[in-house]
Amino acid sequence: MDNNPYRDLPSVDVLADRVESDLPRALVVDAARVALEQARSDIANGVPPEPHQTLRHAIRAMARAAGVRVINASGVLLHTNLGRAPWSTRAIDRASAAAAGYTNLELDIDTGKRSRRGEYAERLLQKLTGAESALVVNNNASALLLALAATSKDKAVPVSRGELIEIGGSYRLPEVMEASGARPIEVGTTNRTRLGDYHTAVQTYQCGAILKVHPSNYRVEGFTEETPLDELTSLARANGLPLIYDIGSGLLDAEAPWLPHWLRGEPGARQALVAGADLVTFSGDKLLGGPQAGIMVGTEEIIATLRSNALTRALRVDGVTNAALAATLEEYLDGDVNDIPFWRHALLEDDDLRPRSEKLAEAVGGSMEAGASRVGAGSAPGIDIPTQQVRLAGKHTLYEALLAEEEPILARRDAGDLVLDLRAVDPDEDEAVAATILRCL
Repeated sequence: MDNNPYRDLPSVDVLADRVESDLPRALVVDAARVALEQARSDIANGVPPEPHQTLRHAIRAMARAAGVRVINASGVLLHTNLGRAPWSTRAIDRASAAAAGYTNLELDIDTGKRSRRGEYAERLLQKLTGAESALVVNNNASALLLALAATSKDKAVPVSRGELIEIGGSYRLPEVMEASGARPIEVGTTNRTRLGDYHTAVQTYQCGAILKVHPSNYRVEGFTEETPLDELTSLARANGLPLIYDIGSGLLDAEAPWLPHWLRGEPGARQALVAGADLVTFSGDKLLGGPQAGIMVGTEEIIATLRSNALTRALRVDGVTNAALAATLEEYLDGDVNDIPFWRHALLEDDDLRPRSEKLAEAVGGSMEAGASRVGAGSAPGIDIPTQQVRLAGKHTLYEALLAEEEPILARRDAGDLVLDLRAVDPDEDEAVAATILRCL
């Protein structure tokens, strides 16, 4: 009798056929091959082989890596690891229509001639910020890269030492500046930078622009001093230089009547332009609440310079992003900010959040307490949004269990406890959240 255990192993194709999956056949076959290699290794080590189970786990991991919907109960509204801002229904519908067929992305359908991509979104940005002109690229790092490449290649650019930021994903401002061909000139100190520091740099080096950066992911407090924007504007104009202001987070108007009090210190694009900035750059998927994009608003002259740069084509957005951004901007013009998910979550009142949290706490055997939500994504650092949260004492191990569910839930661990914040959770999902927690318990 042949007792060779290796002969009992199925072929690659047979094993691949035994597992149902929506993944491409080629990926399933590759995973089956790896599962069989693992089975042979197990046999050699005296371990019972389980190639079918190994393959199922591998396929599930690949399917989840392809992207699954996650319920965000972390209390971080713009969670970078979850894709930052969810889109509004209007943006989703507009993007879907753009992806489903041909659109007049660069066609004037009245004349039959070629038009400029993003022209409508740019018009909306002009209306919302008061800018003379606007331009959209694929993210804010691209916007700054383009701005510096177009204005300051092989030239110096003064920037406050306290504004040389680093954000997630190893993005470092000095490296982006150097990649553009500009030479960053650090002025002032980490906590204090005066007008004279910029003036010395402008007089010492051949400069292409002056750069101001809002440190949107950290705060320097205590013995600090920052050069006012209007003083930088005067210095830039006296020396024939453009003033570029990277406000980062993407607040369109710091004086909007619906703006919550906890965000009053955040710079707005409209106010930056009024103060004299020639170019303001910011993200589309942070406080704006739209798709990933780098947005630039400013004078007609500087936008024309950027538009003619060779990098503009390389950094432009596609038709789907353009459609979603335009739809998001329309929400602002219509005054429908509550239709934008980020603002709907951020502006949620305690009277709405408290009963939901109480019900969840009662259902899962937890306690409700006052807490704080965060904006996230490097926006509004140190700002707490008063909230109600649910705490499950001693249940921190549920964190991984909830993520392992078919519809994962991202919660938060704190001092051995599990904490859930329903601010960014759709009310229709509350019961599903409770049921999933009970199942995991």
